[in-house]
Amino acid sequence: MTVLTRWHVGPWTARGTLPGMPLEPGRKRTPDELNFDVVGLARILGRRLSGREELQVRLWQNELRPTHTRQCGVRTLADPSLLQQTAAEALAWLAERAPAGYEFVRTDAVELRPLLDLTAPVVAVDAVIQLADAPLPAARLAASHVRPGWYAGDAVCNWSGPHDTAAAAVSAVQAARGDLVSQLRALGRDDLAATAPRWPDVPVS
Repeated sequence: MTVLTRWHVGPWTARGTLPGMPLEPGRKRTPDELNFDVVGLARILGRRLSGREELQVRLWQNELRPTHTRQCGVRTLADPSLLQQTAAEALAWLAERAPAGYEFVRTDAVELRPLLDLTAPVVAVDAVIQLADAPLPAARLAASHVRPGWYAGDAVCNWSGPHDTAAAAVSAVQAARGDLVSQLRALGRDDLAATAPRWPDVPVS
């Protein structure tokens, strides 16, 4: 099983209305459209389907996304039970591949969240930052990944670089993590700072 090596905290699908709630055309997916997004997300990330399952996905696409310009939040299936089951299987597949220290959850979207258990074998830097709930100047760089071109940043922004090598970019993130530990101790959050030995390695993609 391959665990994701590149990720971001937050939603991984568009947002949808919850079952039983009024639809919001143009703003949120219908429950069926969101289920289709969950299935599609797993496929994009590598989940293999049989030929019959691929055909079923095409049939759902024709019903829920007949054109690229159609308005979201209006289309539903007459019988959504199979799509609901397939989306649940896709979400379970995603959950198994969450990076160490994180979990995929479904709210009105599929989101990746840091686990907030400080006793866990792996504690994500994002979890420490969230639990600190205070300004931490080193936080953004400390939680960064190393990207192609040897930048250190998140899914949207580069916070450091370009560096000459991947190792140099990793060193920049590690230095920020050291600063983060100092800033946590200055806040009186020794409990959070003490998790530093269990922070995951700096991700490099």
